[in-house]
Amino acid sequence: MAETKSKILIVGSTGFIGKHLVEASAKAGHPTFALVREPTLSNPAKSKIIQSFKALGVNFVLGDLYDHDSLVKAIKQVDVVISTVDHSQLADQRKIITAIKEAGNVKRFFPSEFGNDVDRAHAVEPAKTTYAVKADFRREVEASGIPYTYIVGNFFSGYFLPTLNQPGATAPPRDKIVVLGDGNTKAIFNKEQDVSTYTIKAVDDPRTLNKILYIMPPGNTVSFNEIVSLWEKKIGKTLEKIHVPEEQLLKKIQEAVEPIKSLLCYGYSVFVKGDHTNFEVEPTFGVEATELYPDVKYTSVDEYLNQFV
Repeated sequence: MAETKSKILIVGSTGFIGKHLVEASAKAGHPTFALVREPTLSNPAKSKIIQSFKALGVNFVLGDLYDHDSLVKAIKQVDVVISTVDHSQLADQRKIITAIKEAGNVKRFFPSEFGNDVDRAHAVEPAKTTYAVKADFRREVEASGIPYTYIVGNFFSGYFLPTLNQPGATAPPRDKIVVLGDGNTKAIFNKEQDVSTYTIKAVDDPRTLNKILYIMPPGNTVSFNEIVSLWEKKIGKTLEKIHVPEEQLLKKIQEAVEPIKSLLCYGYSVFVKGDHTNFEVEPTFGVEATELYPDVKYTSVDEYLNQFV
């Protein structure tokens, strides 16, 4: 007999990664609940997302991270809570812990992560503070006794590949390209839909309980030089490479303003320090998604770049 699939609540359901998680959850057959504020349902900017949720049979739960009673009421209807709140609300996830404890029925909590492993990162400001907030919150989750899974999706393809990580660009370059460091450090890029698919697969999997799920597909673990080479083959042209050594990059980060400052910070962490690939995933703390779920057909970096040619 088929096991009943967990009921899933997504907090931050209409956001960048939230909307993909809602879709992945519903398509995988989970009863899916989207926490939404009342104004969101009538917001013209969100109408397309709301309509797509309705078509998928998603349950809308009116509530707010900052309204404790509404949060508890929403959580009592589900088995699993996935948070996708943005950077400005990371510390406020404590409110979710409080509500989960009061509700008393949650089998698994996924905090808002989805990027680098914050316990194994070499960051400079302002990324350093963001990572510290996430790492501190991990410790709070662990101390709470709530069953958890942390998702390390590394880089979202949709953030970095449409411009090949070129600050201020709106499309991949066709003449010259800035390379952070020597360009040989391996990084990992995952399409947001694939991160969502793996996340939902982990929900009812005992192998991911109280573990970090690393999404490290072999076809998406590439150096920046390899990405440039793939792009050059696609456009039939050799690009001029402008290398930015570590010391120069650190100086640029200090001088830059947002959003370029943060982009350079994450570039430093990943392309210079190698924070996606400079450690071994040990079974004591983590598992790897493509090993657990070899049936998932993920989009490779090579395939992803085709849309920009």
